[in-house]
Amino acid sequence: MTKRALKANKVYDVIIVPGIPFYEPTWDRVMQMRVIWAKHLYDRGIAKNIITSGGAVYSPYIEAEIMKEYLIAMGVPRENIFTEERAEHSTENVWYGYKLAQKKGFKSVAVCSDPFQSKMLYRFAKRKTKKQVKFLPAIFDTLRGLPHDTPVVNYAPLKIENFISITQRQSKWKRFMGTIGRHIDFKETD
Repeated sequence: MTKRALKANKVYDVIIVPGIPFYEPTWDRVMQMRVIWAKHLYDRGIAKNIITSGGAVYSPYIEAEIMKEYLIAMGVPRENIFTEERAEHSTENVWYGYKLAQKKGFKSVAVCSDPFQSKMLYRFAKRKTKKQVKFLPAIFDTLRGLPHDTPVVNYAPLKIENFISITQRQSKWKRFMGTIGRHIDFKETD
């Protein structure tokens, strides 16, 4: 998506923010970028709602819940944030986020991420959602001008006990297959 496309005043019912591992005590630069960009799109009225997507994959924190807490701390109303906690890979963030959007009755859906991830996911989304999911990659020039304060978030209650990292549960090959969407049951109805 270009700056021109953002200026076209397209409004999306919901944007999907793909997760990234959270390692305490605070978010890393990629999570910060995705969350700040999502808040910017919400504040500008480009997104009416936000779906944060991601389970506890590499760290013992559910990525979707951590991002949700940061968004709330930054002023996005809780009732406008939905979490998808099943995804373990980027393709799953898009697919399960899209399915949640459909379940909630949202018609226009976009993925909000960095340009690299957006480019990597574009073909998958185009094929699997029949072009219904659009992309709103971060525009770094705009992002640089936005506040980058780190709000205080109580992440302790979000920690999963007896967590086992995906690197211990799956081989590199199986993780790669997940990355390209091979773990998704596209015929699953719920």
